[in-house]
Amino acid sequence: MATTADQLPPAATLLNGQQSMMATSNGQEQQQEKEQEQQVVISKSTSPKPGAMPSLKLIKMGSVSQKEKRVYKIVLTGGPCGGKTTGQSRLCTFFENLGWKVFRVPETATVLLSGGVKFSDLTEKEDPPTPTTFVYKDLPFAAPEHSLIDLTASCPRCLAKAASRPNGSEAYKFQENLIRTMVQIENTYFELGNSSTRNCLIICDRGVMDASAYISKDKWEKMMAGNKWNPVEMRDNRYNQILHLVSAANGAEDFYSTEDHACRSEGVDLARELDYKSAAAWVGHPYFDVIDNSTNFEAKMNRMIESVCQKLGIDIGDRLQATSRKLKYLVAALPADSEFPPFQDFDVVHHYLQSAGPKVQARLRKRGQKNHWSYIHTQRRPNVHGQARIEVKTQLTHRDYMNLLAQRDDAHFTIYKKRRCFLINNQYFQLDIYKEPGHPRCKGLVLLETYSSLTGDALKNCMPKFLNIVKEVTGDPDYSMFNLSLKEDWSISKKFCRTATHANGVSSTPLVLNGQ
Repeated sequence: MATTADQLPPAATLLNGQQSMMATSNGQEQQQEKEQEQQVVISKSTSPKPGAMPSLKLIKMGSVSQKEKRVYKIVLTGGPCGGKTTGQSRLCTFFENLGWKVFRVPETATVLLSGGVKFSDLTEKEDPPTPTTFVYKDLPFAAPEHSLIDLTASCPRCLAKAASRPNGSEAYKFQENLIRTMVQIENTYFELGNSSTRNCLIICDRGVMDASAYISKDKWEKMMAGNKWNPVEMRDNRYNQILHLVSAANGAEDFYSTEDHACRSEGVDLARELDYKSAAAWVGHPYFDVIDNSTNFEAKMNRMIESVCQKLGIDIGDRLQATSRKLKYLVAALPADSEFPPFQDFDVVHHYLQSAGPKVQARLRKRGQKNHWSYIHTQRRPNVHGQARIEVKTQLTHRDYMNLLAQRDDAHFTIYKKRRCFLINNQYFQLDIYKEPGHPRCKGLVLLETYSSLTGDALKNCMPKFLNIVKEVTGDPDYSMFNLSLKEDWSISKKFCRTATHANGVSSTPLVLNGQ
C-alpha cells in the first residue's frame, strides 16, 4: 500500500540493530539518569565482572552467527566530481570479496526529481516557461551557471534555493517530504541489513544532514522543529561513519569535469563552495573522515577503503598502504569564538570503568547537544602481538549506558569537556576544552586532535593559524586522558600508563572498531 510522506513517522535511528524513535522526553531521561546514578553506588558490590561487555570481541571474517553479525552504515558525501560513484563501486567490490553483503542506498533527491518533478512547477503560479522562451538566469532562485530550463530542471540545489524563497512553500514542503522519504528508504535498507545472515555494509549516497547544506539556517531549524528531529539523532546516531570525498575542484582542478553527468553543471568556484557546505553539514559527527585530493585518484579510493576498514577492525595488511595517524597538540588558550570557522560544540562526559587487566582500558562516553545524547563504550587493548593498540567502540542505548555505570573505576575522576569540532583546509579537527570538576592538572587544559597522513610543511600549512599551538604531544603519556583522570599522584600511582609509543618511538595510532 502506498504511504504518503505525511503518514511517515519522524526520522528514526537504529542503535545496535534496534530501531529507536526520537520522541523520548528529555526531562524524563534526565530524571531517570539522575535516579540511576544514585543507585549505581549501591549496586557496585553486585556489579558484573569488571570489563564485561557483550559483543566486544573481534569479529572473524566469513560465516557469522546472528549475535556476531555486524551492520555498518556509512554515508558518502562531498561536492561535485569527488568520486562518490566510483567510491561506491570500489567499496562494494572490496567488501563483497570479503564475504559481506553490501546494500547501496540511492540518492533520494535524484530518485524523486528524475520522476518529472520540476522546481519551477512548485514555485510559479502561472504556466511554467518553455525552453524556447525562458532561460534559467531569469529565475531569481536558479543557479547562475544554468542554461536552458529543460537541461537542469531537476537540480536538487535549485530546488533548495526555491524552497528558501518567501513564496516557495510548495518547494519547502517538497524538500521536507524528500527528507522524510530519505529516512524511510534508508530505514528499509537498515532493516534488510538487520535481517541478513551475513555481515552487512550499507552505503548511503548522501545522508539526511546533506539537505541542510542547501537550505537557509532558519528554514532548516523550522523543518527540524516541525518534525521533532534533532542533530544528535539525525547526524551522530543514525550513521556509523561519514566519508567526505573532496571535489576535484578543490585540489585537483585539472581533473574537474561536468561531462557525462546529466545533473552536474557547476563551475569550479561554485563546486568548491558546494564541497565546503556539504562538509560543514556533517561537522560534529564523531567519525567523520575527509578524503582529500593530496594523492592521485587511485590512492584516494584506497584511502577511502582503508578508513572504513580501520573503523571496522579489518586487517588489510599493506594492501592499501595505511598512512593516516592520530595527532594531538597542546593549545595555549582558547581564542574568541569569532576566530573560528563554523563549528559545533558538544558536552562530553567520560567515565573510566574497572578493567579485566592492567593492559586493558574501558570507558564510557556521553556526548550531546541541547540535552540530546549519544553513548559509546570503548575498550582499548593490545593486539595479539602486543604492539599497536586496538580500540573497540560500541554504540549504546541510554539503558545500557546507565547499567554500565555500575562498573565505574573509583581510581579515576570523571572527565568533563567541551568538544569543539570544525573543518578548515580540508582537515577535520576536534578541540577538547577540559572543564571542572576534575584533577587540578586538567585546569585550563586545551588539546587539539586530528587524523592526517600529511607530514612536514604540508601538515603545518593545514593547521589552524588562529590557534596558539604550544607543541605536539602525540603519544606523550602526560596528555593521555587515562592518566589525566587518575586521582593519585602520578609519581606513586601504579596505574599510570607509560606505554603510549611503540618501541621505535613512533606514536601508536589505535585501530578503531565500531562494535554492533
